[in-house]
Amino acid sequence: MNQESFKSGFAVLIGRSNVGKSTLLNSLVGTKVAITTPKPQTTRVPLQGVVHDHRGQIVFVDTPGVMQKAKDELTKKLLASVKESLRDIDVILYVVDPTREIGNEERQTLKMIEHIDKPKLLIINKVDERSAQRNIDFYRDLFDEHFDAVIELSALQGTNLDLLKNWIFDNLPEGEAYYGPTEISNLGQKERIAELIREKLFLRLREEVPYSVHVVVHEIEERKNGVIYIRADVLTSQERYKRMIIGQGARGIKEISQSTRNELEAVTGKKIYLELNVEIDTHWVERF
Repeated sequence: MNQESFKSGFAVLIGRSNVGKSTLLNSLVGTKVAITTPKPQTTRVPLQGVVHDHRGQIVFVDTPGVMQKAKDELTKKLLASVKESLRDIDVILYVVDPTREIGNEERQTLKMIEHIDKPKLLIINKVDERSAQRNIDFYRDLFDEHFDAVIELSALQGTNLDLLKNWIFDNLPEGEAYYGPTEISNLGQKERIAELIREKLFLRLREEVPYSVHVVVHEIEERKNGVIYIRADVLTSQERYKRMIIGQGARGIKEISQSTRNELEAVTGKKIYLELNVEIDTHWVERF
């Protein structure tokens, strides 16, 4: 391929919470770059995942889910992050979940993108689920006029992903690669581990706690015995949340630590020692 035919650009994934944007990103990249949980606000920062292809390079931008009302400071910041992610992009991928009824979040998202003069694709995800069928036609009828194309797919099963990539490459400009040939994400090592710990927190904790936690990795060191030592803090806003995270007899924090270590050891093939501390910081959202 000559340089003139190499295409590259940014494709932003936007939609309400839990429509499967992060699962779709992982499936497209071919490995886990974004954490996934059933709870809203799992994605907190615009995460970039890179797809390398003989035709060029697609940089996918996974955004926090659009929520109906910004009731608190964190939700306001996440919504601002979504809006910021819509700048300097090349294509817009609006992901919807037909297993759920259309709500104000969809209409709010549509308003955010309808005046942006970029190619727009409506992605109807989760079509492998039986309950999806009743809303697929409704989504098509409601949104067809706002989009250049519509693709039905299953991020979980990997169906029609090639069709999606083909459409994106057809709409990307020619340009230089933004990432090196072995790079798949914009996150550094500390950020990736912090995200993994936060995923395990979300999966274990009760409904109200995850939105009050943040993770900071302070140290990563491979020691002489080959063990990778990691020191991280779990920050939360209230004493009662700290007690819930730690759990009775420290069982909660031990389970979170063990689950994180298991996944890291499977990926790295090395022994992991994770020192995980829980601290109260009432101002972490302000610095987020």
